[in-house]
Amino acid sequence: MPANREHRGRPTEDDITDAQQRALTEVKNHIARKGYPPTMNELGALLGITAASAHQLIVQLERKGFVKREPLKARSLTILREPRRTIDFLIAVPLVGTVKAGPAMLAEENRIGEVLVEMSVTNRGRCFALTVSGDSMIGAGMREGDVVIVRQQPIAESGEIVVALIDDEATVKRLFIHGDHIELRAENRRYKPMLVGPETEFRILGKVIAVRHA
Repeated sequence: MPANREHRGRPTEDDITDAQQRALTEVKNHIARKGYPPTMNELGALLGITAASAHQLIVQLERKGFVKREPLKARSLTILREPRRTIDFLIAVPLVGTVKAGPAMLAEENRIGEVLVEMSVTNRGRCFALTVSGDSMIGAGMREGDVVIVRQQPIAESGEIVVALIDDEATVKRLFIHGDHIELRAENRRYKPMLVGPETEFRILGKVIAVRHA
């Protein structure tokens, strides 16, 4: 008698990284909101990473059997299953004020409340939350009243979305680094890039790792 071959096709794994889980969650939420999956550009914007990095996460999820795509077909991403995981506990992240996604403004440095965030999102460093005001990051899925979860860190990679201080004013923008040249770009064509000159007081407060929609 031949051996039992019930488990055919692509093997599945339940081991999933935090980044892969966030990507899977954003795909699921996008489908729930709009009825179709996001493009890699849209997914990257939701995650605060580049489209290429988002594509790599989807490739990894596909390899593990969580998602499926149709070759050469747009918006063909479907979720096949979700990982069997232990309960993802919630952690209270301090809401410290408002950051304007438009012309930069001073962020309130006083704690005004708390936001409950999954431990899988916050387990790699100290985090804080800010409410978005303005529409300059609407192309990255950040709208007026949304809350961004920010991991405190003084550096970030080019292409990541950051909260930065420019001459004591806070803003959320996508960071681009070209040698000694630093540029902060909006995700709305109505806004011009913000150039950071050598005389400008510039400091990165943290990287945006999640968005909670209002």
